[in-house]
Amino acid sequence: MEDDIRERLAAQQYREAFELLVERFKDKVFRLAFSMLRDPAAAEDMAQDIFLKVWKALPGYHGAASVSTWLYTIARNTCLTELKRRAARLTVSLQAPELEGAVDAIPAMQTSDPESGAGMDTHAMLDRLPDKYRRVVTLFYLEQKSYEEVSAMLGLPLGTVKTFLFRAKKELLRIASRRPMTAALA
Repeated sequence: MEDDIRERLAAQQYREAFELLVERFKDKVFRLAFSMLRDPAAAEDMAQDIFLKVWKALPGYHGAASVSTWLYTIARNTCLTELKRRAARLTVSLQAPELEGAVDAIPAMQTSDPESGAGMDTHAMLDRLPDKYRRVVTLFYLEQKSYEEVSAMLGLPLGTVKTFLFRAKKELLRIASRRPMTAALA
């Protein structure tokens, strides 16, 4: 079943080999991605990413493993990387049915009292942070970069990024617990 793909790869006919791979394995790759990610839209995106990686890796295929084993290894590793990335940035939708009532029950969300914190300006709070913390918070939370991306972008060790985030959150809590500057001046 894979002999024709192997022949094309040996002849360096990568486009033809890739077309055969996609035709034969697209459903299996999607099912593997879906079984790992549990989200059909994410699985479709992941399948495309997987085949893009396969396309780029075709010249490096040397036939040590069967084509299907090689392809599934790429698929599995790509999905595992995505799962690790998601775990590093665990998020919960406030639109989730089990959280719908909980959001309305948060007292700070029901008041217009500026001292409650609901009326605080996020950018004003960030402006009160030291520059090194503000950059890390902005990249990680507002631009949704991973720890590794923030580390690379700012040229900081990974541990320093995590420390800065911890200290920034602590400082933001301190700032939020104070009375807003405008109310103190009035």
